[in-house]
Amino acid sequence: MTTMSMIKGLNEGLRRVLEDQPKSLVMGEDVGRLGGVFRVTDGLQKDFGADRIIDTPLAESGIIGTAIGLAMRGYRPICEIQFDGFVYPAFDQLVSQLAKIPNRSGGRIRLPVVVRIPFGGGIGAIEHHSESPEAYFAHTAGLKVVACSNPADAYWMIQQAAAGEDPVIFFEPKRRYHSKGEVDTENAGLDMYRARTVREGRTATLIAYGPTVDVAENAAKAAAEEGMDLEVIDLRSLSPIDWEPLFASVRKTGRAVIVHEAPGNVGIGAEVAARLTEECFYSLEAPVLRVTGYDVPYPASRLEDDYLPNLDRVLDAVDRSLEH
Repeated sequence: MTTMSMIKGLNEGLRRVLEDQPKSLVMGEDVGRLGGVFRVTDGLQKDFGADRIIDTPLAESGIIGTAIGLAMRGYRPICEIQFDGFVYPAFDQLVSQLAKIPNRSGGRIRLPVVVRIPFGGGIGAIEHHSESPEAYFAHTAGLKVVACSNPADAYWMIQQAAAGEDPVIFFEPKRRYHSKGEVDTENAGLDMYRARTVREGRTATLIAYGPTVDVAENAAKAAAEEGMDLEVIDLRSLSPIDWEPLFASVRKTGRAVIVHEAPGNVGIGAEVAARLTEECFYSLEAPVLRVTGYDVPYPASRLEDDYLPNLDRVLDAVDRSLEH
């Protein structure tokens, strides 16, 4: 076991990809000489050269369009979108080309492109720098969508994403970048498309991903002091979702609360709530509840703490569930 931050986990994971796959390359704004705005790619250009760690123009549509062309020629691009809200200029390339060409070609053309996107709030930044656009991509057939929540998953999931043949949208919770944890660099553990039970319990199920996994864990610890035993599940994969662990947990606890930073309207939580209701209706003791960001543009930093799901809001939802 090695203790490292999430930034270090991603950096070391990318390093292993570049070492193991000669056709892999990293491209994006400031990923080379600067090492990325969050320093995730720090030192990679020095070690692998400017032809594999490529500083691109400030043009997200160009980054993804070029990556598609490279993938068609046998390369395995890993693109960095500098901030979550900057991905929208590349939306057409992502949903109309990257997601569709493999199916359009009957599988003859594979596009092993990974698109890394730092997402979510908690860093005191405004709109376009603190957004959660994951539902757009999870809704798009042809794209795989995952979100890491800790250094170990960051290290292994980026390698798993880069090893596949499908386009992957890889979300990284920026407010967890400096969190540290133990990483087993020899054993990968779960496949990135599998959900992980973070904490077992029987009172209610908390379902989260990315930056809110830590919020759910802290809520479970606080609830334990009041005699409640909350189960916490990290989705990890948002498309496809690993449903069976969720169904099994809710059939055991009878209650579920879903936590994510994105607005609640048509969010990932809405889909999870609908499926749990469809599959576990006779096991549910209460409606499936959601704790999410509000349906407004991302606010200025002084209002950020009020906007983001926090421990008190999660525990309030658990209390409301237990009142049924």
